[in-house]
Amino acid sequence: MHVFVTGASGWVGRGLVPDLIAAGHTVTGLARSEAAAVALRAAGVEVREGSLDDLDTLRDAAAAADGVIHLAFKHDIAFAGDFAGATDADRAAIEAFGDALAGTDKPFVIASGILGVLGLPPGVVATENDGRAAQDADREVPISGANGRIDNANHTLALAARGVRSSVVRLPPATHGDGDNGFIPTAIGFARQKGAAAYVGDGTNRWPAVHRDDAARLFRLALESAPPGTALHAVGDEGVPIREVAEVLAAHLHLPAVSVTPEQAGDYVGFLGGFWGFDGPASAQITRDLLGWQPTRPGLLADLKEGHYFT
Repeated sequence: MHVFVTGASGWVGRGLVPDLIAAGHTVTGLARSEAAAVALRAAGVEVREGSLDDLDTLRDAAAAADGVIHLAFKHDIAFAGDFAGATDADRAAIEAFGDALAGTDKPFVIASGILGVLGLPPGVVATENDGRAAQDADREVPISGANGRIDNANHTLALAARGVRSSVVRLPPATHGDGDNGFIPTAIGFARQKGAAAYVGDGTNRWPAVHRDDAARLFRLALESAPPGTALHAVGDEGVPIREVAEVLAAHLHLPAVSVTPEQAGDYVGFLGGFWGFDGPASAQITRDLLGWQPTRPGLLADLKEGHYFT
């Protein structure tokens, strides 16, 4: 297939593009900067210049492709506190893609999240069947404004009724690997600043995790064969206790690992504080059974112990 990819030069995209090409597909990537365009061309990707706000560009690129993988998200404004604005922009892009792909039966795969955005009580192991229905706007989530992300995912799944082979790959907050610049490096940076690697309470709360390369392969499998309206979980580790993460960070940074209260968490891990203590394990058994996906890369703790996060 010829595949249009947003976020092709981003963290997951840098793993997805070579996987797609190795599988025989060709790729056009959306580039919002010259640096991104240069990187994509060097990776063997055709470039379509533009941003998520260029809705006509998105529609045209989708219409010209055999399938679309939508990875891009305005993480910059989300992490600056405007998560609702980021999800609004994401919704507009998804609707543009839906309009372009309606009635074609072409695949449309988007990235979404797992931790806290499914509206489940803490500690419940999330499955692919959770979060499928519209939920109340006042449901509690650990990130302000994150309600919109599950709504966007459900809108994508509903495109199956319009003749789109739509699927959603839910990513853990710790989508890790060499070159990661997400939540784990952020926690490391805050630990260096504070002089301690923190966990909340007894630190037994769990985060799901996956290696970036395993996640990238799942996006390709979803493109190739996921049935319409399918929710998938890119989960390698069902739940890694955050105390164990903090202890590995502390050992590598030669700092203490300390317990903090929920109220203190923001002082130790900044914007991560609102969900650093959240217990949100997740399963990928349905995904594995459906697509034959099996993670092969190191788990989160093993990846941290390799040391590349600290160089």
